[in-house]
Amino acid sequence: MTKDPLLGRIEAAVDRAFRQRYSKELPPRQLALQATRPEFEGDVTINVFPFIKLVGRGPEALATELGEDIMREEPLVVRFNVIKGFLNLVIADGHWAGVVKQACAHDILKFPPTGRKVMVEYASPNTNKPLHLGHLRNIFLGWSVSRILEAVGHEVVKVQVINDRGIHICKSMLAWLKFGHGETPQQSGMKGDKLVGKYYVEFDKAYKAEIDTLVAAGKTKEEAERSAPILLEAQEMLRRWEAGDPEVRALWERMNGWVYEGFNATYARAGVGFDRNYYESETYVLGKADVLAGLEKGVFYEKDGAIWVDNTAEGLDEKVLLRRDGTSVYMTQDIGTAIKRFEEYPGLGKLIYTVGNEQDYHFKVLFIILRKLGFPWADELFHLSYGMVDLPSGKMKSREGTVVDADDLIDEVVAEARRLGEQLSKLEDVPPLEKDRLFEMIGLAALKYFLLKVDPRKRMLFDPAASIDLQGHTGPFIQYTHARIKSLLRKAGEGSSWAQDQADTWALLPEERTVIKLLHHFPAVLHEAAGRLDPSAMANHTYELVKAYNAFYQAVPVLKEADAARRAFRLDLSRAVARVTAKAMWCLGIEVPDRM
Repeated sequence: MTKDPLLGRIEAAVDRAFRQRYSKELPPRQLALQATRPEFEGDVTINVFPFIKLVGRGPEALATELGEDIMREEPLVVRFNVIKGFLNLVIADGHWAGVVKQACAHDILKFPPTGRKVMVEYASPNTNKPLHLGHLRNIFLGWSVSRILEAVGHEVVKVQVINDRGIHICKSMLAWLKFGHGETPQQSGMKGDKLVGKYYVEFDKAYKAEIDTLVAAGKTKEEAERSAPILLEAQEMLRRWEAGDPEVRALWERMNGWVYEGFNATYARAGVGFDRNYYESETYVLGKADVLAGLEKGVFYEKDGAIWVDNTAEGLDEKVLLRRDGTSVYMTQDIGTAIKRFEEYPGLGKLIYTVGNEQDYHFKVLFIILRKLGFPWADELFHLSYGMVDLPSGKMKSREGTVVDADDLIDEVVAEARRLGEQLSKLEDVPPLEKDRLFEMIGLAALKYFLLKVDPRKRMLFDPAASIDLQGHTGPFIQYTHARIKSLLRKAGEGSSWAQDQADTWALLPEERTVIKLLHHFPAVLHEAAGRLDPSAMANHTYELVKAYNAFYQAVPVLKEADAARRAFRLDLSRAVARVTAKAMWCLGIEVPDRM
């Protein structure tokens, strides 16, 4: 993480003070600097309690002596106060004014290349159904993490695995053959992924009907589930696919082609993409040779004709990697795919899997296996585990057709953005196409921000109506603040300039200091978000910034300021907030408009 220069200077001053006054070396990693709490005067706080025994002084006396020494050593500190064992330092206004200068002159959320290459996997849909709300959390999370990593200087490779084979794919194919009457996306007017998803639901309906018939004829439910004719047909179709049957393969390619067109349309609308697609129909053959090589090395063992790995020493269980008939399991192909990726991308330093937390155990096992196989990069694998998304109506189920379709949800939030925009009636002179583009931008911001502002590890409840609120903790509120600043700057036109040392004569207002300190902390927040792979840190800090700016805007009539230099400073402060907000929202995959 990039070191905050201000904190570095204070740490150095504290270190010199300890050596000069107490003839002691400052204990490493015991100096904790933190932002001063709002109810106290100050910018940086030092907790002196860890040093009481070291110097043999009471907490208040120690804090007072340390404050006096820091003021002598560091001119940035203009005064201090002591609250029990906490030393609160006040930083010169000129320093905070310099933050504004820097933010206006440079992109404070962009850092030089690190030389580190990171791969982020996300999306990974099945080709038997359209994308839904759960996919959107995954996609927006993976895309945002990729951009945050790019912002701190890493080279990022964005990939997805498309799950385009298996019994679930055959179920859609078989249902289309039985009930589709040759229906195509062009004939139906449906997106291809939705048409295929429709027949996945049709399969489930027919399957349940056959189960009911068999149960009525005397079979147990379990027997009926195993012997339903339509399921047996789907299993036979899968066997034919694996054998390379030309007729089945042609149907598979045709229907998957419909799905890919549908997925790509949704990705394009959502503003996301990928550098490389991996298809399960190609990767499912990977990993077998690696497992056999592990067997020869004694990493795995054979039992009842199958090949196993024993992870009991790691607190897990035994896991089959190759069945007795030689067929692989999902773990096998994940082993092979990981190896293939590091072969395809020389110098790859980290691989991040964006996958829901129901797969936590799977990835623990996968990473242990790759370490046992001796791959040095195995320690650089990370499962970005996230919680599911619920709705007020409850959990979604694809087979029953009760999922919240991604396209429908985007339509809903865009329509709500349009309704609110028309209601506010501030866009009468905006051309229709530009207005459509604006409502699309606002609706997508509402959706993305609502899904990203929550810690990824937490399960969440999505409320479409709450996401679009222009006054709440939402993406549109942040967009509105950006548009407000752009409007202010347009009205101001070209103005006067100001010098950094003038700020010391102005005495910054509390509202100004609050905004500037949030700007100052943004690089650290960006690095925190990159280190934790957590866009919510960026989202929530951006909200705090624009909230503080709105308080400043309401309290300080910027354009009515008589002092030309101070007016110019406040316009630059506004400009800095707009620049940082736009870059922070870029990191979240969200566009910001110049007017709303």
